[in-house]
Amino acid sequence: MKVLCSIEESLHRPEAVRWRERMRLLEPLGDVIVILPCSMKKPYSTSKSHRTFMKVTRGFQELILTSPFGICPREMENTYPISSYDVSTTGEWSYEEKRVVGEVLREYVGDASVIAHVDGGYLEVCMEYLDDFTPTAMDARPTSPGGLAKLKDALSGYDRNRPWERMLHMLRSVAVYQFGRGGEKLIPEDCRVTGRYHKKVLNSDGTEICTLMMDRGLFSLALEGGRILGDLNLKWVEIDFKLETGTLFAPGVSDADPDIIPGDEVVIMYSGDAVGVGRAVLSGEEMLRAGRGVAVRVRRRKKT
Repeated sequence: MKVLCSIEESLHRPEAVRWRERMRLLEPLGDVIVILPCSMKKPYSTSKSHRTFMKVTRGFQELILTSPFGICPREMENTYPISSYDVSTTGEWSYEEKRVVGEVLREYVGDASVIAHVDGGYLEVCMEYLDDFTPTAMDARPTSPGGLAKLKDALSGYDRNRPWERMLHMLRSVAVYQFGRGGEKLIPEDCRVTGRYHKKVLNSDGTEICTLMMDRGLFSLALEGGRILGDLNLKWVEIDFKLETGTLFAPGVSDADPDIIPGDEVVIMYSGDAVGVGRAVLSGEEMLRAGRGVAVRVRRRKKT
């Protein structure tokens, strides 16, 4: 589903606000961050401009600037809603756009080295909100041979991140975005990843933890993943009866994580045990208030 962001007020859409809040929980990988402009086509890496950039930047931490969502690390570009928003890219930014994007950019960058391969309003954001960076597209368009040569030269002093480091970082970044602070612990250091499109994450003994569903860029939990989330006190729904159906109704919820919003992946807990996983229909607070209706669509439950 497309997220239309055609006016400045789109900065305050709930999807955009939540995205920026979650970006503040993420950290970059490696020694340098390469800032790039957004593109009309999504995900960005399918666009002609980003395919050109990636011939030079692949293996480094790439960060795309965009309004109204602020920033998008490359590893997050397949995640909804950043994968599906529609906005005009004129290159001209209003004061409010620069402020909102600049603040989240500054927080994400921290003290890291930065190469800004941008021009126009994107460059203005960097100049106003970053203390120090190396510009590589001030005298030539970012996609021009001259601009790309400057970018390649600026990156020559840094090491590329290794493929497994990038994979692990991507999985953990999605987990933090989806489940909140501490969510990176869902993905163990020694996990195995199988599949070419939908990626199954397995722990060291081969038990499935979750599957990264690439159509939305979010995880679908297996029971083991639910158990981990329960231990982390994230996205939990407590019941006081044995779960024996594929639907959990609101009157059956005895307690719930107040941070749950509709559509979240959640774990259902009974007497300290993860007995089911599924998708929330109501928020955590609504589950406790509602006297009727479905609280969670259960996808998997523990066999009794």
